[in-house]
Amino acid sequence: MSRALLALFRRDLRLSVKVGGGAPMGVLFFLVVVTLMPFSIGPDLPLLQRIGPAVLWIAALLATLLGLDRLFQADQEDGSLDLLVTAGHPLELVALVKGLAHWTATSLPLVVAAPFMGLLLNMQADAIAAVTLTLLAGTPALTLIGMIGAALTVSLRRGGVLIAILVLPLSVPTLVFGVGAVLGAVTDPAPFLSPFLVLCALSLVAGVIGPIAAAAALRAGEG
Repeated sequence: MSRALLALFRRDLRLSVKVGGGAPMGVLFFLVVVTLMPFSIGPDLPLLQRIGPAVLWIAALLATLLGLDRLFQADQEDGSLDLLVTAGHPLELVALVKGLAHWTATSLPLVVAAPFMGLLLNMQADAIAAVTLTLLAGTPALTLIGMIGAALTVSLRRGGVLIAILVLPLSVPTLVFGVGAVLGAVTDPAPFLSPFLVLCALSLVAGVIGPIAAAAALRAGEG
């Protein structure tokens, strides 16, 4: 990574974690949603344990989407998006760096918090380990897919709702294989490795398609 792209990563990371940057709100949203779940389910601990992996994955998906509308919109408002487009660096690489910074600031804290939230949902140790591993492997796909929606709606006000409408259907495979891998880890003889490898493949494919599609959308918006 060149010094300019490394500086861009550090800048986006710093802006994401400051007040109003979106990352703190995403983490708080994740914690609030998971914390409220036991109150809505009631004292049914077996049910809570059974649906715990799905609750963590859905909360992580919604928390990831929460701050994506500012991924490119903030750059457009202060004019830095024009500089990024004309700076000479491949726009696909710029989009990938910005996506990585967003994942580091928003999704990585969710992975760290997942074991503690798993205890709150009465999940077993093997389920907690599996859901943490699947979130680590699958949340990059959520961010990179969401990055496409953020690029498409960069010039729209209140684009956050539209991003959710565009991205949620595309996130279904990641959600299905993420939850499926966790259930495979705790349910014999359901497999863990197969859905987990598919989950890793989804993140790798999103790492290729996401920056290319986002760069194309940004170029179309600039034109």
